[in-house]
Amino acid sequence: MVSPAQLHHPNIKVSHVRGYRADILYFDDRGQAHLQSDGLLVVGPDPAQLVVCDVVLACGAFSAIRPDYPHVDITHYPGKWLAPGFVDLHSHYPQLDVIGSPSPGLLPWLEDYTFPAEAKFADPTWATSRAGFFLDELCRHGVTTSLAFATSHVTSVEALFTNARARGMRILTGKCLQDQHCPDGVRDTTEQSLLDTEMLINRWHGVDRLGYAITPRFVPTSSHAQLAGAGELAKQYGSVWVQSHVAENHDEIAWVASQHPAARSYLEVYNQYGLLRKRSVYAHCIYLDAQDRDLMAQTGAAAAICPTSNAFLGSGFFDFSAGKSHHMAMGLASDVGGGTSMNVFRTMRAAYETARVALPNQGRAATTLSPSYLWWLHTAGAAQALDLAGVVGNLQPGCEADFVVINPKATPMLARKAHVCETLDEQLFAMIVLGDDRLIQQTHVALPTMLADC
Repeated sequence: MVSPAQLHHPNIKVSHVRGYRADILYFDDRGQAHLQSDGLLVVGPDPAQLVVCDVVLACGAFSAIRPDYPHVDITHYPGKWLAPGFVDLHSHYPQLDVIGSPSPGLLPWLEDYTFPAEAKFADPTWATSRAGFFLDELCRHGVTTSLAFATSHVTSVEALFTNARARGMRILTGKCLQDQHCPDGVRDTTEQSLLDTEMLINRWHGVDRLGYAITPRFVPTSSHAQLAGAGELAKQYGSVWVQSHVAENHDEIAWVASQHPAARSYLEVYNQYGLLRKRSVYAHCIYLDAQDRDLMAQTGAAAAICPTSNAFLGSGFFDFSAGKSHHMAMGLASDVGGGTSMNVFRTMRAAYETARVALPNQGRAATTLSPSYLWWLHTAGAAQALDLAGVVGNLQPGCEADFVVINPKATPMLARKAHVCETLDEQLFAMIVLGDDRLIQQTHVALPTMLADC
């Protein structure tokens, strides 16, 4: 907590410090959720000026904290919750118009819908309008941090970063690398794609709250030279992120095996090129074996779990039990547009439902995920997977001040359920099962002037 004396620091004006009173949801260091009734969240500029945005200065019981901040203006939300902004570990911002497109599976879906939609992002005006809508939708659903794919066009990256910077959001993205096995209009060239990637890293990475992610689409669409170049860039720029897909679909896995017959597994291909490390995030991870999971844990690479996408495309189910037993870093993701919704509650519900499906022939046991753990996977856990623990995804002092105002009685059914819930887990689960974007009353991002009323 920032002390009253620190409020007289020349870098802080009392008028820049603000307080919010409501029940407050936060996570302890073990990932357990807690609800502070009648809490006070105090946010303002970082006294040390280590970050460019507002941070949490204090969080706890109103009665305990208010005396330390007697002159700070308080916004009161009676009957509401303050909760960490959600973290979406994997999405495709150019694919919003692709949501709900029927297809028998992943590869036909890419060919029939995704590649034609992405080709349009060569147009800067088109890219800018879609980037703005994507960010508005994130905010409306309470998502304040997102790791997102752009397209293979530099214009698509520029559009998302520019719009995110104007909103003060923490967005991680990168130019999609794909120099083979994709159509004209989205296919890039090996050398230029790597030059463009390095240019974009130098231009955008670390600017305000933005971060760059080296982004090979998946192994089949990148040549050996492109993967090797991506690995060299990942080694040279250690603070950037890496994002791609792995082990999503049986046809995809067979395709990778035909291209890289010497590799032990699909995941091993990325490892051979130096693309498994901390700040590497791989979407899906459905068909990993024990060696793959150990490799993920050893390298610090994380799994972005995409339950609605996996179900919609008929790809399969992520094995939560195996992931936890191998100590893999992981978090939840919408994966729009293969994913069917940006609704975080729908994503958590899909994760709960698919985790309960046992597949004995695949050695997959059913598991029941607690409501607290599901929320953690979409907030502090996803932040940890991004190597941003203590930065986003929580409301502990020092965290960037991204938070949402939740109305736990947003619908008649939720209001009815709220009266019979006796524990925090029951309340969290009711929101998971019955909730949608109506639960999100407001979304606050961490810059002082940034407020989205959703």
